[in-house]
This record gives sequence, C-alpha cells and structure tokens, in this order.
Amino acid sequence: MNCPRCEAQLKVEKYKGIEVDRCPECKGLWLDHPELDQLEDTVMDDDDLKGTMEYARRASEISCPKCGVLMTTFNYRAYNLPIDYCPDEHGFWLDKGEEERVLELIKQRTKDLKRSSNAEVEWGKFLGRMGSRSFMEKVKDLFKG
Repeated sequence: MNCPRCEAQLKVEKYKGIEVDRCPECKGLWLDHPELDQLEDTVMDDDDLKGTMEYARRASEISCPKCGVLMTTFNYRAYNLPIDYCPDEHGFWLDKGEEERVLELIKQRTKDLKRSSNAEVEWGKFLGRMGSRSFMEKVKDLFKG
C-alpha cells in the first residue's frame, strides 16, 4: 500500500500496541477503520463519553490507499484537527504528528469530564447544605439590611 500524500511504500509497525501502516518519507499514518477507536481506547475506552467524532465534513485532496476513492476530511471531535477518512470505511489517514494530537485531545476530554463530574457533585452538596429554603430566598436575604 502506498502513501496517499507522497506515494512512498507504507511500512507496517506497532504504535501503542496497534499494527499500523506508516510512511517512511512524510511520517503519515494509515489506520484501518477500527484502529482509530483502538488508538483512542489507549487513553479512554468509554465510547459514549467520547462524543461525536466527525464535524465539518468536506472533500479531501487525497485518495484512499486501499481502494483509490477520494477521501473525505473532517474536523476531529470539533477540534481544529483535520483527519482524512475513506467513505467506504477502509480507514483514516493521519498526517505526521496527528496521532499524538488525537491522544492529547482524548486525554483532555477525560480530564474535562472528570472536572465536570466533580463540579456536579460539589454543586449537589452545596445545594444540599442550603436546607429547605430556596437558593434564591437565601440570596435575597444577603441583600436585606
């Protein structure tokens, strides 16, 4: 299989325990269709919490190295990270360094979800301490002189 960017022969290698195809010239990475999810799972394996993967789809400038069909580009999980994929679900093309960016974004998503969950717990505790009177009644009391 040849690189969709520079036509060099892709080399099979292991990355994060996943067998991938990497270009020795431009350092891009081909992930077969399930392998992008496997890559994300090295950081976060709850697919329901990952959210939608594809935003702002548009035509790509490269073709699938497996079938030759023009690929589609999308913004990965609403970030400014364009990833190309085969519309026939053969796989994803990540340019040099994009696999590391995917992992960074999933790690950040995990941190954000933990912070959000902790904030909800603390808010619940706060409201529980407020007692039977409504929150707004207590705020009004603060302004009574």
